[in-house]
Amino acid sequence: MLVTLLRNLRPCAPAEPKENENERGAALLIVIGMGLLLLTLVATAMTFSVSGSVKAQTDQSWNGAMAAAYAGVAEYESRLANDNTYYHYGNSAAAFSAGSTLTPPSVPNPAFAVGAAGGWGSVAGSGGTASYRYEVDNSAYSASGVLRIRSTGRVGTATRSIVANLRQDGFIDYLYFTIYEIQDPEQSGLTACADTYAWAGRSVPCSDIAFGGGDVLNGPAHSNDTIRICDATFNGLVTTGSPGPTGSNYLKQNSNGGACSGQVFNGGEPTNSPVVAMPATNMQLKQETRTDAGVDAPGCLYTGPTSIVVNSDGTMTIRSPWTKKTRIVGDPATSGSTPAACGLPGMANGQLGSTAGATVPVLNANLVFVQSVPGIITDPNYTSSTVWPSGQSAATCSVGNGIGFPVTHETAPSARSYDCRKGDAFVKGTLDGTMTIATDNFLYVTGDIIYSDASTDVLGLVAQNAIWVWNPYCDSTHGVICPGVGLGAGGAILPDNRRIDAAMLSLDHTIQVQNYDRGGVQGTLTINGSLAQKYRGIVRSGSNGYIKNYIYDPRFRYIAPPKFLSPVSAHYSVNLLVEVSSAFTARGATVP
Repeated sequence: MLVTLLRNLRPCAPAEPKENENERGAALLIVIGMGLLLLTLVATAMTFSVSGSVKAQTDQSWNGAMAAAYAGVAEYESRLANDNTYYHYGNSAAAFSAGSTLTPPSVPNPAFAVGAAGGWGSVAGSGGTASYRYEVDNSAYSASGVLRIRSTGRVGTATRSIVANLRQDGFIDYLYFTIYEIQDPEQSGLTACADTYAWAGRSVPCSDIAFGGGDVLNGPAHSNDTIRICDATFNGLVTTGSPGPTGSNYLKQNSNGGACSGQVFNGGEPTNSPVVAMPATNMQLKQETRTDAGVDAPGCLYTGPTSIVVNSDGTMTIRSPWTKKTRIVGDPATSGSTPAACGLPGMANGQLGSTAGATVPVLNANLVFVQSVPGIITDPNYTSSTVWPSGQSAATCSVGNGIGFPVTHETAPSARSYDCRKGDAFVKGTLDGTMTIATDNFLYVTGDIIYSDASTDVLGLVAQNAIWVWNPYCDSTHGVICPGVGLGAGGAILPDNRRIDAAMLSLDHTIQVQNYDRGGVQGTLTINGSLAQKYRGIVRSGSNGYIKNYIYDPRFRYIAPPKFLSPVSAHYSVNLLVEVSSAFTARGATVP
């Protein structure tokens, strides 16, 4: 451009007089100045263009690093979905994993690396331009069901880190969950109806149970089966396994199949959702009482009928006459121990077999498992079928379980109730702490179970068989009142409102009110938490039993009771995600 200007300004006429030479020199200076100015503008434009290109590349790397960090979280979730024990794996040398118990996986995972010499996981489809590392914190997993992961993404020289909380989807995602909307075939006698969904051609009648009579559910509800609903109110999302379109995947029918109305769905009409499978057994929870299974803090094992009263001062009183060892070694067990934290076996005052039982601190962030008396002679809790704890005998065992059940003249909930050698738990009280109680047989809620602090206390109740809301009733031979139970002034029956703060799960059977069809109106059954069961439990029949008042504990969207069971098909969800300072440089060095 400068050359062109100079050419255009060349003189075309004969030389001017000598006296104009000073003017020609001034013009040349102007041309040179303009040229320098244009050169400066060109250079500035080129600098701006190049710097803009660099900034664009930096922004692209910066945004890409965040996307790579997200990809790391997603990849770790996929590993958990394929192997629900993967939370055990990681790199204990990672700064974020301090306090965790981690081991390297048998198949090396480059994303667990730390340090400049370590590798990175590659983002699929990026051609190696985007990568990630993640660090795992499983220190709170047993207590709350929450895994924490810090994922760092890398693109070019940019790195960014995020922290995500992962919780396994489970039964506690629902206030109400059932596999089948029928009465337990063990109680109805309709065994041909078992394990078949109504929408898949279940035979009729099968003792289907309907919602109605003013029932209110304040939270999400799901059944794998087709739900019958009359004048009930659902204040949360309702889903069913029935493949019918929205509005036709539930029945406007009562329990007898008659048409009805009055359904209220404040969370929207029921929609379809895939069926959810329950585990076949809760025996994995028993493994949490072993001292040789790599369990950080083993729980406590009790044998035979066991009474558990949780106290508002953070303790619990345990009565368990058959118990010999409260922690075990081996599967099947071959030996055991008796730590003071679980209460000492024996019949002396203050011991587990005494009338008053043993009082010990609540097992915070842990569990209690109640097992039936083992039949294997090498088991440390084995007792011969001809031997009984002190104060019991074959005669007493034929009429009671040795810890006060049934009460005099009581009509038992089932023909299998109150066996003196079965792993039944009898639970009530005010809980101060976080704990799960599991049984290999029945679990009876014998009174209110209330949290001392609803913001921090958490309870899980898991029974292999039924969970019974204890509601004793005596036959007409002895009047309708059992001695010492349900008595008011003048011997009148009093409404016995019941509250249960817990997440409850019955794997093989149901959660049901004992004597739901007799004894008159008992008041309101309030469940603050969640309940999941294989078969639908009956709470009310006509003018007998309880009105339902079920309220979902919103904390279960983020946490779970300690070591609570999850569905067979594991799926994890992110319930918290935040960006934090980058954990690594692009070369892999740890950022202090």
